[in-house]
Amino acid sequence: MSILALNVRNQFRGVVQEIVRGDVVSEVDVSTPSGIVTSVITTRSVDELGLKVGSPVIALVKSTEVSIAALT
Repeated sequence: MSILALNVRNQFRGVVQEIVRGDVVSEVDVSTPSGIVTSVITTRSVDELGLKVGSPVIALVKSTEVSIAALT
């Protein structure tokens, strides 16, 4: 599925502001024009997406869940 197929209202472009790494899960704070969006994702996903402070991303929000997509 393409990111374009998702509802635009549920997407927030931003930049990774902070990553709090844990052994299993990490907290990723994304600075967006609408404010800070925080996602808790696996640390493995942080590594596989190559997320670092300053990385451009899209925060994808579904109900109480926030996913992260890396922008290349």
